[in-house]
Amino acid sequence: MRFANDPDSFGLISKLLHWLTATAMVGLIWLGWYMVDLTYFDRWYNASLAFHKAFGVLVFLLGVTTLLWRLISASPAFVGTLKPWQRIAARAMHHALLLLVILIPFSGYIISTSAGKSVSFFGWFEIAPLFEVSGTLRDLAIEAHFYLAYTVGVLVVAHAAAALKHQFVDRDGTLARMLWR
Repeated sequence: MRFANDPDSFGLISKLLHWLTATAMVGLIWLGWYMVDLTYFDRWYNASLAFHKAFGVLVFLLGVTTLLWRLISASPAFVGTLKPWQRIAARAMHHALLLLVILIPFSGYIISTSAGKSVSFFGWFEIAPLFEVSGTLRDLAIEAHFYLAYTVGVLVVAHAAAALKHQFVDRDGTLARMLWR
């Protein structure tokens, strides 16, 4: 299997970045929903919060890596059967998902460092606050994090549904290009 993309299919690096990011995002959405019901005195409160922050950093790093990788190895062309509106929608979906993969963890970082504390990356190292966060910015980041997380959840479902539709209804091989072959 090739590492880089070619004109017709995705390479190993694109596939790894895609599936690692997708798995981590789905896990973070689930963990976020789970954490909402925990109280400060729940035994999983601190552990789930630490995992959420660490995986958020991981998703941010995957998002930035994906962005850089797309500059180095261009995505393959769309399958020839896609209508012009589908190409525009697919491009918009991919751009929106990548933007959210970067913005959601960044808003989480603002929330987490607003009290001046660092964010631990699985206990391996600490990410220090880069700037002072006002109460207004913290409140804005909390609201953005909430709404952007729900938005990415909806987009992930729509993205997966479109991929399945193209694979099983249209049978145009769109999904197969991102699977391991």
